[in-house]
Amino acid sequence: MRSSHKVLVVGTVTAAAALVAAGASVGVFALTATTDTAMRDRDAPWPVARHSPAPTVAGTEQTEDPEPSTAPTPTASPRPEPAPVVDRGDHGRRVRELQGRLSQLAWFTPPMTGRYDAETVAAVRGFQGKRGLERSGTVDERTWRRLVRMTRTPSADEMFNRAGPALFERGDDGHDVRVIQARLRQIAWFFGNVSDHYGDQTVSAVRGFQAKRQVPVTGKVDRRTLDLLVGMTTTPTADELANRAPDPADGAPLDARCRTGRALCIDKTSNSLRWVVDGKTQMSLDVRFGASYSPTREGLFHVYWKDRDHVSRMYGSAMPFSMFFSRGQAVHFSSDFAARGYYGASHGCVNVRDYSKLASLFDQVGVGDKVVVYWS
Repeated sequence: MRSSHKVLVVGTVTAAAALVAAGASVGVFALTATTDTAMRDRDAPWPVARHSPAPTVAGTEQTEDPEPSTAPTPTASPRPEPAPVVDRGDHGRRVRELQGRLSQLAWFTPPMTGRYDAETVAAVRGFQGKRGLERSGTVDERTWRRLVRMTRTPSADEMFNRAGPALFERGDDGHDVRVIQARLRQIAWFFGNVSDHYGDQTVSAVRGFQAKRQVPVTGKVDRRTLDLLVGMTTTPTADELANRAPDPADGAPLDARCRTGRALCIDKTSNSLRWVVDGKTQMSLDVRFGASYSPTREGLFHVYWKDRDHVSRMYGSAMPFSMFFSRGQAVHFSSDFAARGYYGASHGCVNVRDYSKLASLFDQVGVGDKVVVYWS
């Protein structure tokens, strides 16, 4: 048995403007690397007086006023469309990098092929739609910049579907191993109590997780495996690491509006929902919320409609045990949350991933009960 001393790594240009005067005209060109590569060219005559008046000398009188100088209004040329970074039919290393970055966000499923095919187009469209960009399926500069900001550069091993160097493997011991096990337990790959030892059970859990994510199945945690695992889970709480029944709210205070009557108390800080009756917590659940462009509304609401087997008319997705509280936003079970954890987000609803607990909660909550959404 060897001790692991590895550390868990959880992870304008402004071009100069040139001004050139030639006779009576000036050309202006500016380029900025952090903005879209759009250019505007303007060609305007430099204002020049037709007659330059003689200097006025004290005691003399000017006999003719000079004609005022005029300059035509410059006409801006149309802004050109930015050239795509990569597009349909492309192939090679740049496409592999694109696929690797999309894979980090669970939009592309490995292996990386290096071909900009239908699967890659679908992944790009999904990423663009989620980020409020035009769903063109083409990676223009705006899409590429957003993707690069959200991901790291894939390693050569990732781009060419090779297992990377092991960060953690069989025989390792230490707190970081316990954290890996706790994360695997959150998504039902590791069962039972977590420990500091990387043994057969951890190897089996890692292999299952890798196979599901279609990355090289080694049973060892490399950089790609770790990034995927971290992206799909939350930082384990002290209760999880100590094998105590976890409290989703993790001790966060209740909002004052939750302390009287019957309330679904939804805390954005702790990603938790607590069912509170007369100030006493009856049940706690993990939840996730809407993305930045479709946020879950905050404030005091009331349940106005319940639907046990609701299906979204807008997205066509199942929303079991829906409890609607604010103009189409509801608390409901999410199979995506159950499968991908905090790797994704909702369209504004409060997602729950514990099906059986939510089924029980659905039977307890009534129309008219309070819903409080807040930051603790």
